[in-house]
Amino acid sequence: MGTVMFYHLTRSNAADMLAVNAPRALAQGWRVMVRGTEEAALDRLDSDLWLAGGDEGFLPHGREAGPLDADQPVLLGRGAGTNEAKVLALIDGATSTDAETKVMERVWVLFDGGDPERVQAAREQWKAMTAAGHAAQYWSDDSGRWEKKAESPVK
Repeated sequence: MGTVMFYHLTRSNAADMLAVNAPRALAQGWRVMVRGTEEAALDRLDSDLWLAGGDEGFLPHGREAGPLDADQPVLLGRGAGTNEAKVLALIDGATSTDAETKVMERVWVLFDGGDPERVQAAREQWKAMTAAGHAAQYWSDDSGRWEKKAESPVK
């Protein structure tokens, strides 16, 4: 069982966070499933990720329901993921089941700090995850860089 990491996005967006953290996950040999709730938001993220790498390159990824889903290092979609991911990134209010969380190395919960509903939903997810016995960390970028602000160990 891995760690659930909550990312409070105040200065950055999902593409920025994924451009930093997804390559680290890939370097560990872990594939990533990015689960969203809205196709339009996933379309924007798909476009943003093509530009996110800057001069260093790009984040290799694909959209769900393509012919090569199982081969994608990073798969964007609304479903369970078919790329044998060990990291599940939840955006735009997407959630995971307890069973999914248990088999992941990491679950990243990315939420928009400017949206009070998303902040409240993240608080509720934190409570549910920690009550279920999952280790959790809370990260914020309000200082201009990611800093761990809170941690709840495995119960």
